[in-house]
Amino acid sequence: QVQLVESGGGLVQAGGSLRLSCAVSGRIFGSSRMGWFRQAPGKEREFVAALTWSTTNTYYTDSVKGRFTISRDNARNTVYLQMNSLKPEDTAVYYCAVAPRGIGFDSWGQGTQVTVSS
Repeated sequence: QVQLVESGGGLVQAGGSLRLSCAVSGRIFGSSRMGWFRQAPGKEREFVAALTWSTTNTYYTDSVKGRFTISRDNARNTVYLQMNSLKPEDTAVYYCAVAPRGIGFDSWGQGTQVTVSS
């Protein structure tokens, strides 16, 4: 069982930056896919970004392309989400998730709150 612990959320003004971290413990495979999702009040959880653990492939939802960057540190077993040029509409609880075999995100962190003020 993979365990995920997010950190790095907070309150920031529009245009500012935050970096989220997701510490990963447990068994991860080269084909595992790590993802960031978010859920705003009254809305469904949505995909934000993902990467495959052993490759350079990254994926983003259109609304964050050019502003957010997902990356990993294999030595630290940590996945990051660098968020720049933040907008009020980025306000949400951000969750880290893993798809151990590359499909089906089945382990989730507890979430970290990101609030962007206008």
